[in-house]
Amino acid sequence: MLEASFLINTLSQMTIIFETERLIVRDMTRDDYDNFFLLHGNAAVMRYIRPVHTREESDARLNDWFAQPYTQPFLGRWAVNEKDTNTFVGSFIMAPIPTEPEKIQLGYSFLPDYWGRGYGTEVTKVGLDYFRTRTTLNEIYAVIETPNTGSHKVLLKAGFQEHTRKMEEGKELIVFIVKR
Repeated sequence: MLEASFLINTLSQMTIIFETERLIVRDMTRDDYDNFFLLHGNAAVMRYIRPVHTREESDARLNDWFAQPYTQPFLGRWAVNEKDTNTFVGSFIMAPIPTEPEKIQLGYSFLPDYWGRGYGTEVTKVGLDYFRTRTTLNEIYAVIETPNTGSHKVLLKAGFQEHTRKMEEGKELIVFIVKR
């Protein structure tokens, strides 16, 4: 069983949202522009998420998130750091699905050097626990492109079930769901 801490702590200018055995999920800060671009400017990371951003587009996107925070305290776009090294390794989100804002999704992305370590499954399992303890909502979703077999496996390991498939912008998407 993964240990999780859901208390919001502030340590060294870092607001911790939750922790897993090996990871810290924390608020993004204005010190994260370089980290954010490491993800959003990387073609391998963005392959199944969205088009790669230039540095200017990445900075503008992060600025937009800072300017328009979520109204629900359990929603966010957070940085993920390794506990042992405090190294930035990726991001984790809980946010409305853009095409269906009444539905909440979770998602993650990691830098390629950190793929294959089980971080996606670990953060998703504890993220689900966080969702269950912070909300009264009955379900949460995850949406992936069909060829993204790595995330497909992660979501199934974390307890998601395939809910439906749909076409969006010429891509087949799989919608996963976890119900209370």
